[in-house]
This record gives sequence, C-alpha cells and structure tokens, in this order.
Amino acid sequence: MSVFAALLRRDLALARREGGATLLVLGFFLIVVALFPFGVGPELEVLSRIAPGTLWVAALLAALLPLDRLFQADREDGSLDQLALLPIPLEFVVLAKVLAQWLTVGLPLVLLSPLLALLLNMPSEAMPTLVLSLALGTPALALIGAIGAALTVGVRRGGALLSILVLPLDVPVLIFGAAAVDAAAQGFDPSANLMLLAAAGLAALALAPFAASAALRLSLD
Repeated sequence: MSVFAALLRRDLALARREGGATLLVLGFFLIVVALFPFGVGPELEVLSRIAPGTLWVAALLAALLPLDRLFQADREDGSLDQLALLPIPLEFVVLAKVLAQWLTVGLPLVLLSPLLALLLNMPSEAMPTLVLSLALGTPALALIGAIGAALTVGVRRGGALLSILVLPLDVPVLIFGAAAVDAAAQGFDPSANLMLLAAAGLAALALAPFAASAALRLSLD
C-alpha cells in the first residue's frame, strides 16, 4: 500500500505541475453545456427536459480529453518500464493512475455539474441525484478509458482511435446515469438506475485494471 500511495502522490504532483489539464476539461464541459441553449432554443421547458442527457453527454466527452496522456507520457520518458518493475502488480499501478486522474478531472466535473445544471433549468430536486450519478459514473468512465488508453499507448496520435474504442463501452454508464437524473427530475425514484450505475462501476473496477495491464504488458514487450 505504501508503493500504491507513493504512485498516487506522484501522479497528483505531476497533475498539479502541469496544471492545465483540469482547467481544459472543465472549460470543455462548460462550453459544451452552454452551446445547447443556442442549438435547441432558450425555452426553459425544453432545456429542463434535455438537461439530464446534456450534462451526462458533456461529462462523458470531457472525461475523454485527458485519456490519451494517461500512459503515453510515462511511455515516452521511459517511466512505464520502471513502473512495470515495481514490487506491486501492474494492475495496482493502473488503479493508482486512474484514481489520480479521477481526483484531478472527474471530481471537479462532479462538483461543477450543479452550477451548469442551473443553466439548463434543471429542477432543484434532481441536483442531488445528478451529483450522485456523476460520482458513481465518472470513476467507471475513467476505468473504461484506461483500457482504451492502454491499448493505444503505442499508437502515435491515437486520440481518435481511443475515442472509437471507449465510447461504445461508455454507453451503459451514460444510459443509467442520464436515466437516473431524468427520473429524479420527473419526480420518480431513481434508485434502480443508480444501483445499475453502481453495478457498472463495480464491474469496471473488477475488470478494467486487468484488461489495461494486459494491454500495457503487450506494448512493453
């Protein structure tokens, strides 16, 4: 666990040093949400109706932005070879990097989402469900994204390929998350969709580190 904690601190320190990744993701999230009223019109009823899906699609697309650098920077400077030699399984290295990315990217998205929901006239009673659904769903998106990042780590300019690989796998998370918020906005119980969202996250936690580490081992060989 001390090695895991050291890896987590390392990635958090690198993220703080670079600084711009979080602002880039939050800026993209804001711009995508702000564009929807221009596209569908300023009617508050329409905006309120599309708010759950809009926020979730924007969060999903924003979460894709930093994925191509998840392992690529370590591969370019040779750190990935050193990480593979650490006295912990490579799966824990993947988990540490995913957790660091979620803390620097996913968590700010979760915290910003209620403010952007106000732009779309989302009912206040749906705000807690929005925050909870994103808190459950963004870790799953990060874990699934790690698989795509590991598969494309050796591909130059692999961002487009990464998106093609990851987006279909993200669809269940998007469906359950948006459906939970939509149910809460209409006064229904969102717990069923939230439980499905949590189950998807647990499945990603159980499978993604092994799939990503296997892909990394192939790229190192």
